[in-house]
Amino acid sequence: MVVKVYGSVDASPQRVLACLVEKEIDFEIIPIDLFKGEHKDPEFLKLQPFGQVPVIQDGDYTLYESRAIMRYYAEKFKSQGTELLGKTIEERGLVEQWLEVEAQRFHPPVYKLVVHILLASALGFPSDPKIIQESEAKLGKVLDIYEERLSKSKYLAGDFFSLADLSHLPFSQHLVADLGKEHMIRDRKHVSAWWDDISNRPSWKKVLQLGVFELPK
Repeated sequence: MVVKVYGSVDASPQRVLACLVEKEIDFEIIPIDLFKGEHKDPEFLKLQPFGQVPVIQDGDYTLYESRAIMRYYAEKFKSQGTELLGKTIEERGLVEQWLEVEAQRFHPPVYKLVVHILLASALGFPSDPKIIQESEAKLGKVLDIYEERLSKSKYLAGDFFSLADLSHLPFSQHLVADLGKEHMIRDRKHVSAWWDDISNRPSWKKVLQLGVFELPK
């Protein structure tokens, strides 16, 4: 069965797409244009009452929240494609730990950078230099901890690629390619090597080929 993925080919939906590619699961993208407000359409709100993307439909099963979707498919198809959860309960614990770090520590400041550097004008409000400065400082402290961790292991949860690494791909891509903040990755030797590794995985290259982020004209 082909999984339907509702969303844009950007940001959080890309987590899901990369996971599906890694797990060798067929999918179909149902475009939802956030700038046109399609995520607030009554029909879409029946699928996702908070009006956010991504959402998946797998037969009669519907699920939203990108990290929940990743966990679901990584577990459901554990023996298919890339093992993304670890092989032992201890490895699984570390994967979950670093997924939480990504969600609670990494994502909030990098998301604010994306909003205020990349999206502010398109969303109709002025960019706030103070928020940009504070967010960059917070993100820098997080990446310093990553640098220490990655000096001891190839990937965040250990010496194996997992959901913990995959979950960083979309917003790290913005950091490097769109925000003028590539130095935040490159100034940290082990973070830089980690980024080169995970961003060159065939799954991520395939996701990037599906479409590129474009601001509304």
